[in-house]
Amino acid sequence: MAERAPQLPAETDAQGRFVRQASRFLDHVCPDGTTDYPAQAGRYVLYVSYACPWAHRTIIVRRLKRLEDVVPMAVVNPYRDERGWGFGEPVGSEADPHEGFRFLSEAYAIADPGYAGRVTVPTLWDTETRTIVCNESALVMRMLDRAFDDFTDVRLDLRPPALVEEIDALEDEIYEDVNNGVYRCGFAATQEAYDEAVGRLFARLDLLDRRLADRRFLMGPAITEVDWRLFTTLVRFDPVYVGHFKANVRRIADYPNLGPYLRDLYQHPGIAETVRLDEIKRHYYTTHLGLNPLGPIPAGPALDWDAPHGRGALGG
Repeated sequence: MAERAPQLPAETDAQGRFVRQASRFLDHVCPDGTTDYPAQAGRYVLYVSYACPWAHRTIIVRRLKRLEDVVPMAVVNPYRDERGWGFGEPVGSEADPHEGFRFLSEAYAIADPGYAGRVTVPTLWDTETRTIVCNESALVMRMLDRAFDDFTDVRLDLRPPALVEEIDALEDEIYEDVNNGVYRCGFAATQEAYDEAVGRLFARLDLLDRRLADRRFLMGPAITEVDWRLFTTLVRFDPVYVGHFKANVRRIADYPNLGPYLRDLYQHPGIAETVRLDEIKRHYYTTHLGLNPLGPIPAGPALDWDAPHGRGALGG
């Protein structure tokens, strides 16, 4: 078989495994003045894509915390070409309303003129110092959950102190095998790399399905951070990852517990409006030309995430 170039050569190792780049910007917004980024309404802009699962996590927390008037949001075009994430239709034809960027790469060039990595979302931008505070989705989620409490009366408690150690351990497993695991399947450049990734992915999904047999959410009766981190992968799984990334051993809809769990989270107030399936499918099927070279976007599958989920009776 002829060799083919990997989808992301800079993030592919010698064995053909996809190795995701590390986040570059890891600063924090803190309400107590312990960092250079105090919590202030209107100062920070959250750059996101509704198509991206990592950005979707932060969109969810922002929505649940009712921070729409506190942390403005700018949404990139779901299509990403060789110039990266951009604004307008067609991409790059408009300037974002906050800083006038046509491409998010302009923000990265200001924050770090020597930056040579892939430009990613979410990106939390400080309009006062004109730099990137953070582009690590987990940290941005936590900042949105806690740092802006002076500007909202909503309290989520996504990381209960008594559960933090268990949450962190489970999130590490889910990240390696599921959140990033679907990408390791889709971007695998060798059969061996794919076989390894798909095996770990479905072994982990099987474990998670069993975990949910007697509990409504991953940590018990209440939603925590780990649920939303898993949700944004599960909601893309059957529409995209099964076909586009060849993660096709089973669908989430085939699982007796993961399927209803996905519907339960989707039906949580405010969540359905954050799921833009048209943008999700457009992004994956038109951006990854190495996987879908002619670019057609599939019509299906038919999904009913509004169907009854039956999870309310489960305890912790």
